[in-house]
Amino acid sequence: MVIDDYFIFQLKEFEVIGRKLPTEKEKVTPLYKMRIFAPDAIVAKSRFWYFLRQLKKFKKTTGEIVSIKRVSVVHDNIALKLNAAAILFPDFKIPEKSPVKIKNFGIWLRYDSRSGTHNMYREYRDLSVSGAVTQCYRDMGARHRARAHSIQIIKVEQVKAANCRRPLVKQFHNSKIRFPLPKRIQQRNLLPRFSVRKPRTYFM
Repeated sequence: MVIDDYFIFQLKEFEVIGRKLPTEKEKVTPLYKMRIFAPDAIVAKSRFWYFLRQLKKFKKTTGEIVSIKRVSVVHDNIALKLNAAAILFPDFKIPEKSPVKIKNFGIWLRYDSRSGTHNMYREYRDLSVSGAVTQCYRDMGARHRARAHSIQIIKVEQVKAANCRRPLVKQFHNSKIRFPLPKRIQQRNLLPRFSVRKPRTYFM
């Protein structure tokens, strides 16, 4: 099923908290929390140490991960089942207030190309934050040949329709927008009992 494949290959959002190992000189070390988008927890921890090594000058051998948890849990089936899961399992958290409503997301990122390092702002429409970031990774790979390890997500936030900048997103803000319906399945009670032609479902 197409919807199932979409959720299976979607990136997940993790909240990773780590710190430097205590020493005799520094017995109490500060905690560092990061918001990481990765396919699984192993990659999330690896990306956490990658960023922390650049920012705070200590690495995995001299530090430890205190906590790692998945923020956005997306079910493999249609997103409508998320509300039922939240009722049945109290620990099942949905960060989005309306997980079945389409939203606009702005993503600030930095990526390394073949010629240098570039800052960029992009906009996407999706049901969740992790879905928008997944679109961003796929789009950057297609348009700019950017590898996943060279993309650094700086900030992700929901954007109001009036504040959107990109024409690709703004074209969907028309209240009279119409979409073609090329495939239509006719109702059985409206079909003739006998026909000389086989039924068609595609109409252009």
